[in-house]
Amino acid sequence: MEEEAKILLSEEYDNSPAILSIHAGTGGTDAQDFAEMLLRMYTRWAEKKGFSVKLVDYLPGEEAGIKNAVLHIEGEWAYGLLKGEKGVHRLIRISPFDANARRHTSFASVTVIPEIEEEVEVEIRPEDLKIETMRASGHGGQHVNKTESAVRITHLPSGIVVTCQNERSQHLNKALALKILKSRLYQLEKQKLEEKKEALIGTKKEISWGNQIRSYILHPYKVIKDHRTQSECYKVEEFLDGEMDIFIRDYLLWYSKNKNKEQLNEERKN
Repeated sequence: MEEEAKILLSEEYDNSPAILSIHAGTGGTDAQDFAEMLLRMYTRWAEKKGFSVKLVDYLPGEEAGIKNAVLHIEGEWAYGLLKGEKGVHRLIRISPFDANARRHTSFASVTVIPEIEEEVEVEIRPEDLKIETMRASGHGGQHVNKTESAVRITHLPSGIVVTCQNERSQHLNKALALKILKSRLYQLEKQKLEEKKEALIGTKKEISWGNQIRSYILHPYKVIKDHRTQSECYKVEEFLDGEMDIFIRDYLLWYSKNKNKEQLNEERKN
């Protein structure tokens, strides 16, 4: 896949580190458990590829799973390989948290942005930042240490909040939080430009819970389906253990084909 990936991954930030966020959605405890399943899946995928993966932020659920988590993944073509994971993921299974063993549907959302390097100009004024420190906590809410090494930065104009607690010192957590904030602000400005462009040409893309990109069906049969590429995987356990490369390849081929089609249509209009 490596040689093929280099051909398919030609966009500006494809070879950048990735900042991947997971948020539990509709489905209560099942959704929080699903979010933790996705966190493990992406962590295992990155580890198997020999990438550096850091758990930057982690908020456990009340009963099980997680409410949200943020991973910093660094390796060759990390963002380019993971950019297709952005969207809503759906899980269908017999809930282990339902005493009546009923089938439940739950959701989790994934966002992926590239880490923006220093040469990109993004203005962050000190007076626009609210910086708070707190004790770092790990899985299950256990304190990693007794010092206030974790850092939460709120960008007041945009409302973006970044929390980092992976590093051992407050200084390192603050530096990483600022780097992630910078990337998110850059993506926000880029998104505004895209929305303005779409408004001008009369198109609008809606993102909602009904627009899941992928379904993980564990009952009454086992299969994982990607609704964009129509790819299917019946080795569900292996997939959830990080064996995702076939879906990543299929997405990159699908994305490249559609991008070329859009460029051709644009050229015809001009």
